[in-house]
This record gives sequence, C-alpha cells and structure tokens, in this order.
Amino acid sequence: MSAAPPTTPTRQARLARAAVAALFLTNGAVFFNIVPRYPQIKAELGLSNAVFGTALAAHPIGALLAGLLAGAAIRRFRSARVASLGIVVTTVATLFIPLVPNWVAFGGVLFVVGALDAVVDVAQNAHGLRVQRLYGRSIVNSLHGVWSIGAVLGGLMGSAAAGLDMPLAVHLGISATLFSATALVAYRFLLPGPEDAERPAEAQDGHPAEAQAGHPARSTGRRSFTGAAIRMLAALGVLAACGTLVEDAGASWGALYLSGDLRTDAATAGLAVVALQVAMTVGRLTGDRVVDRFGQRTVVRSGGALAAVGMGAALAMPSVPTALAGFALAGLGVATLVPAAMHTADELPGLPAGAGLTIVSWLLRGGFLLSPPLVGFVADLTSLRVGLLSVVLAGAVTFVLARVLVNRTPA
Repeated sequence: MSAAPPTTPTRQARLARAAVAALFLTNGAVFFNIVPRYPQIKAELGLSNAVFGTALAAHPIGALLAGLLAGAAIRRFRSARVASLGIVVTTVATLFIPLVPNWVAFGGVLFVVGALDAVVDVAQNAHGLRVQRLYGRSIVNSLHGVWSIGAVLGGLMGSAAAGLDMPLAVHLGISATLFSATALVAYRFLLPGPEDAERPAEAQDGHPAEAQAGHPARSTGRRSFTGAAIRMLAALGVLAACGTLVEDAGASWGALYLSGDLRTDAATAGLAVVALQVAMTVGRLTGDRVVDRFGQRTVVRSGGALAAVGMGAALAMPSVPTALAGFALAGLGVATLVPAAMHTADELPGLPAGAGLTIVSWLLRGGFLLSPPLVGFVADLTSLRVGLLSVVLAGAVTFVLARVLVNRTPA
C-alpha cells in the first residue's frame, strides 16, 4: 500500500521542527564539550587509566538507572518541558566538574549527567515524533543527524578550549550559558497540549491501524503492557542495541584495530571512528527522503545487509582502505536503525505515553554498556579482528528483525 501524499506543514509545525532540532543539536553538544578535556581532568586528579575508566563508567550507569523514569516524567510534565528544562539542568550539572576533588566526585557528576541525558533523550525523541506526526512524513532521521552535528560542534568547542588553555570552569560556563539559552528559546516554539494530541483519532480509539505490521490494537480502556507489546518492545530493544553495537565498534575499537592488527599510525587509526560517524551523519540527514520513498522497514533491512556485507568483506580482506570502507558502510547501514526503532516503539498502541520510547531507549543504552566488554572478551580469547565480527552479526540480526518495524509514517 502506498503512503498518503504528505500535507504541507503549518507554520507552527515548521517552528516546532526547528525548535526540537535545536534541542537535539544542544543535547549532542553539551556532553561532547567535556570529552576533549578528559586528559586535563585525568592529569589534574592524578588518576590511573583504570580509575579514570571506572569514573567514566558512571555516565552509562546513571543513564541506565534513570532512563526508565523518562516515561513518567513525560506524562507528568510533558515532553517539551522535560527536554528543554532537562538540558538546562544538565548544563548546570557540568559546572561542578571543575570543582571535583577526586575521582569519586567526578564519577558522581558524570552519573548525574548521564541520568539527565537519558531522560532528555527520550523526551526530545518523543517531541520530535509528535512533530513528525504533524508533518505526515519522516523527519526523525534528520533530527538524529542534527544531534551528530551537535556532537561534532561540542567536540570542536572543547578541543579549541583545550588548545587555548582556557580554564575548565570558564569553558564550561560559556557552554552552559550558550546551550541553556538555546534550550529556553526553543521551548517557546515547541508543541503545546497532551502527548497524544497529534495522533490520528482512530489510533486513540482502538482501531488497529498498524495491525498489518503485527502491532497489538490500541486499547480503548486502561493502557497496559500486553504480551504482544512486550514481545515487540523486546525485538525493538534488540534492534536498537544492534545499532549501538555498530556505533561503539567504531568508537571503542576502530583505532585499536587499525593501529594494532593493521599496524597503521595513530593519525590514520583515528579515521575509523571518523569514517563511521561521517557516514552515519550523512545517512541520517538524507534518510528521511529514502524512508518516505521505500519505507522504514525496507531501508533498515537493506542497511543491515549493507553493514554485514561491508564489514564482513573488510575483515575478510584486511587492509587500511578496506577497514575504513567497512566502518563507513557499517555506519551508513545503521544510520536509520535507532530512529526507526524509537518511532515504532512510540507508535505501539495500548501503552502509556512515552512508555515504549522509554523502554527501547533504556535497552539501547544497555547495548552501549555491554558492547565494549563483550567485544573485548572475544578479542582477548581470539583477536580483535574476530571480535569485530560482532558488527557482521549485528547487521544480520537487523536484517532479520527489521520486519517488526512500522513501514510508513502515518499521514
């Protein structure tokens, strides 16, 4: 069945899209302002690699523990308020980093930042999907692309501040002021009203609009988790975790693979994560048009195959060019995967507002926490080249499970 022609977005919808894009940009930039200052923080606190790594682990732990609270926060305060004010509170939390006296305090601040980031992430995605329903076509991939741009912007700001020997307190004060102001201005243009305001009436009244995708019908009575909904959320969580596994492979292991197995220099080794992230950003910025034309399910399934074949070929024929191409194809292949899983989770009928998004986002962050030790364990037993077969496996699982995704954006 072909998708209905998209309607022309209203001025309110266009302003809301720009506002939620500003939140995605800001959310990406706030944390990545800190990352380039890690060497300075580690040196000033006199930490070993092991202790510093333990402190850094507080961020994903905080995200995991607080992530399941996002749905309740959205239902209580609405996604617009949670996303925008949450970013302001996050920037305030970062101001405590220059004041920490030891690694425990540093880890405590990162724990709070991670917890806030998890809640903000769900809220901004929930609001982005509200705007998408107004548009009647896919826009969520471009929002994730803007987040990637924000991450690059934050990284450049942090690198510049470090290069200029700017005091950490001054640097983070500028970051907090800039991005808090951006979030507060954006709040004025976000959508008002309840979270379900833009859903089609039949989706709220019990008609099985997505029955063809295997989704449970939306309940007309008390919303609860049915067996079908739980199975769908589990499948979507695995899909999202596959996306994080591929992304983490480039961030955590790409440089190590190129410098160790392929014996390249440090500058070239760093291009692994650049290749993956650039390809992923391009895929997200262009993904909405592709999704609108071919359907979300088809695009994700094809992307899973591209990631598996691309990285598989790169590992079968190891060289620096094939490795960089493999990481790039993997990033391009999973570019629309996480937005698709979040979109489908948010469209699951019969659940409280924000509940599906919250659970899938929580499982996604679990993938970020579990992926590094899993790949590292396999690499220690065999080799990193074998450990990176996890990317091939993630692509294959994505190809199989993509059938659960909503194929078209409801118009």
